[in-house]
Amino acid sequence: MCSGERCGSPRTRRQSEVGTRVISSVATLSSLPGAGARYVYGMATPTATPRQGILSPEMSEERSQLIELLTRAYWMEIETVMSYLANSINPDGVRAQEIKESLEEDVQEELGHARQFGERIKELYGVVPGSTDIAPDQTYLQPPAEQTDIVHVIKGVIEAETGAIDHYNRIIEFCDDKDLVTQDMVIAILRDEEGHRRLFEGFLREFEAEGLA
Repeated sequence: MCSGERCGSPRTRRQSEVGTRVISSVATLSSLPGAGARYVYGMATPTATPRQGILSPEMSEERSQLIELLTRAYWMEIETVMSYLANSINPDGVRAQEIKESLEEDVQEELGHARQFGERIKELYGVVPGSTDIAPDQTYLQPPAEQTDIVHVIKGVIEAETGAIDHYNRIIEFCDDKDLVTQDMVIAILRDEEGHRRLFEGFLREFEAEGLA
């Protein structure tokens, strides 16, 4: 017979020693404050169910606020489509041609923005509003008294784009730590609007240089 430390093969004794150290380590972890709630035999377990982000029930209030911001953005784009469409048709004169062509292209892009806002509203469990809910306010983009007044159109476009930029920055800021999907979408749209404004600022400078604005 064997006795004491000589009992068993060297391999058996090593396995026994390793097992003893593991049990000792688990016991030490379990004795730490709060360890009992997070560890089972030395393995971490979740302490809470992961949230679903902006779609989670606990963020319903923030989601409602975001839907309001997106609905406002949706209407801004829809109204801009109507204003740009009119101003891509009405102006007269040789100088008006480039402005009309630019606005004609912008109509399609702004309509695409409106669709993006509408689809995101739907994804957030909102409802895209109908035509009776619109409250137009783009007085600065109404057709001028004289259809050769291209400067009026240019300044109106700059003001419309500035309003969109301000509102979209507000949405981006609101989405911080709440909704990165909407934030990414609006950042991309914001870049388009900044490009539009920069283009029409260039048009305005040209007219100013010639003493026409």
